Amino acid sequence: LAIALAKPSNLLVLDEPTNDLDIETLDLLEDMLAEYEGTLLLVSHDRAFLDGVVTSILTPEGEGRWLETAGGYDDYLTQKRTPAGRAVATAKAAAASAPQAAARTASKLTYKDQKRLDDLTAAMPKLNAEIARLEDALADSTLFTRDPKAYQSNANRLTSARHELEASELEWLALEEKRDALR
Repeated sequence: LAIALAKPSNLLVLDEPTNDLDIETLDLLEDMLAEYEGTLLLVSHDRAFLDGVVTSILTPEGEGRWLETAGGYDDYLTQKRTPAGRAVATAKAAAASAPQAAARTASKLTYKDQKRLDDLTAAMPKLNAEIARLEDALADSTLFTRDPKAYQSNANRLTSARHELEASELEWLALEEKRDALR
């Protein structure tokens, strides 16, 4: 597995790669696969591992039908069209059948959550700087008479940038609270 991951490739096919690995090696494998640039076809019973690595799930639904859902296994449960009780029972069975995986993921954010948190942390100062720049531009009392289109464009962008910043701050706060709860 280490040799396969060290070689450049654009496709990896892995069948139960988490079998017989200790928790530290599972974490390392999850991080490496989450950063993998190519296509990953992965078969695994470790649902927590799937949540940390995959961006979509393809599941057989019977009678030759397949269902593709975006996100990890938890997203699949949410998106799948089944009665709510069955989805909850499936989730409970997953938690009971993978205690090691649950313990592993309970100590830190998933790769996707950590990546999103990092992206938000980098994006928010840029949005603040853009808002300050737009406010300075709009503070020019002659802008509207000189260039009404530029004024309107700046005003529209300022409104949307403020909304983006507010949404980013709320998402960042939720992820930080999630990380604190995991500690």
